[in-house]
Amino acid sequence: MDYDLIIARYGEIGLKSQKVRSRFEKKLVKNIKATFDCDVDRNQGRIYIFPKEYDEALEKLNRVFGIVSYSPAVSTYSNFEDVDKTLGEYTQELIKTNAITENTRFAIQCRRVGSHDFSSQEMAAFAGGVVRKQIKAPVDLTNPELTIYLEVRDDDTFIYHEKIGGPGGLPLGTQGKVVVLLSSGIDSPVASYMMMKRGCEVIALHFDAEHFGNPKITEKFYKIVDQLQNYAKGVPITAHVVKYGDYLQDAKDYAPEKMTCVLCKSGMYKIAEKLAKHYGALAIVDGSSVGQVASQTLNNILATRYGVEMPILSPLIGLDKSEITKIAEKIGTFEISKIDDGGCSAVPRYPETRGDVEKLIEALEAMNQDEAIEKAFKTIK
Repeated sequence: MDYDLIIARYGEIGLKSQKVRSRFEKKLVKNIKATFDCDVDRNQGRIYIFPKEYDEALEKLNRVFGIVSYSPAVSTYSNFEDVDKTLGEYTQELIKTNAITENTRFAIQCRRVGSHDFSSQEMAAFAGGVVRKQIKAPVDLTNPELTIYLEVRDDDTFIYHEKIGGPGGLPLGTQGKVVVLLSSGIDSPVASYMMMKRGCEVIALHFDAEHFGNPKITEKFYKIVDQLQNYAKGVPITAHVVKYGDYLQDAKDYAPEKMTCVLCKSGMYKIAEKLAKHYGALAIVDGSSVGQVASQTLNNILATRYGVEMPILSPLIGLDKSEITKIAEKIGTFEISKIDDGGCSAVPRYPETRGDVEKLIEALEAMNQDEAIEKAFKTIK
């Protein structure tokens, strides 16, 4: 079918004040234009998109945060004669694709905005008659198999039958910057995605364990960033890598070995905090899920955040591995994350799972963490 435009809808943006809503709409439009080549109009809570390539637009709109649903549509004028002609042609296209048959129960839904010499109910009844002239399908307003929508907005009427789900959330770039601890694993890419969905610009920080890890780990990080960039059009992800091998070596040489994972995470937060202040970011984000690994027991979560003044957000905190994996598969990072990279060899055989602040302070002093952090921070690229 030859469509004229795509109608995009947002959700919670509509709950904002008029001033905030206008700002969010403008940001949403900017992000749509950065995703594919198109013209965009805003009008009365709707986003009207006129893409150069419809197939590309329909594929990529589900990566634009802030869009709840969208519909490819045809347009006509808001009078019975033009609706008759356009809807009749539209119905013929539905017949050709078997979207409607003589056995298909259908309904018409009409929404009207503006001043007209007819009501929504009158236009819906008229439109139902137009469809019935093309095909003798039964009308079922209670449980239809196909719904044809008419949006009458002032002098223009839009006709469509599909509502394609979008990612929802808030437009990317409306909620400030965050520094995400982005590894090559399954969890942190999903945490990045979820913060982007809430409108946050992501600064991705990866910790290269050097002689404690395989170079493929860092290669995977860059591949994951590339995949996440598909959802970051308009507000691209900034990626940094810090050399972390010397820090880990100091932790293993001067502190109790079982504290290595606690010290590792503690150092990550503090380096991320320094980077966040550099960028004016407002929070740190990680992929923690309670109890999933040694550093994510409640005791260790408390201990590892000691000394960090900036908020640390963990959007996956209550999800289990299967729930996180489903999201990773959906966003295309799972296949990258599951590639075997050998993992980190700095993990002790028996890591501390019940760390506390007193133990942490002793270990921090033993390894001279402040000096190790300053040294590592200088390696960021």
